[in-house]
Amino acid sequence: MRLMCVLAHPDDESLGTGGTLAKYAAEGVETYLVTATRGERGRFGDARDRPTADVIGTTREAELRAAALELGVREVVVLGYPDGGLDAVRPAMAQDAIAEQLCRVKPHVVITFGPEGAYGHPDHIAISQLTAAAIVRAAARAHAVSKLYHFCWSAPTWAAYQTAIKKLTSTVDGVERQVIPAPDWQITTRIDTSAVWPAVWRAVQCHRTQMSVYANLAALPPEHHRALWGVQEFYRAFSLVNGGRTRESDLFEGLR
Repeated sequence: MRLMCVLAHPDDESLGTGGTLAKYAAEGVETYLVTATRGERGRFGDARDRPTADVIGTTREAELRAAALELGVREVVVLGYPDGGLDAVRPAMAQDAIAEQLCRVKPHVVITFGPEGAYGHPDHIAISQLTAAAIVRAAARAHAVSKLYHFCWSAPTWAAYQTAIKKLTSTVDGVERQVIPAPDWQITTRIDTSAVWPAVWRAVQCHRTQMSVYANLAALPPEHHRALWGVQEFYRAFSLVNGGRTRESDLFEGLR
């Protein structure tokens, strides 16, 4: 079995899908990660003098690769598109780049952001759209993905997450976008990742330049970390092998 996450930034893999990657890697599933940008517009710790975008991007890519090792990811591919400008990239070019990875790796399951981009982040929305189109392109060439998932969060999960980190917002064209929790009935798949939460926390800590945002996490007791990283929720966007209202507990249901 092969699983691929297609995400926008370094740290999306740890905060968004860390438990899932670690769980399946521990079970022997081949896990792959495609990250669209190097995160060069992100934070750089508490430094007063901000280094160049290239320095930030190089540092954040190194943090990404260290986090992926903690999660057991077999391979990381960084596409190198501009952070904060993913929705301005020529669509066909980005779709082809993702489709190339799909045809090469041939994952059974793909995970990306939902259409709302978690909290309206334009890069998150763009990678969701680009990934869906890339799956269509790959199917016309050499590989048909069996299942596509969008990761999502129920209201209680979002509440715990934002309490521990910060309120997540994105201001786009002068309008503030905020988190939109998924209604419980929309969640098609809930994965128990409680056995691997320490690996997720180690992966999060690899993103040292971002830790000023995550400072509150370090003070949390183990049971709070287990609550944060111990379950992952998804919406099954499409499946060639199963369907229906019964909630899944395995992304590979219908494939094993």
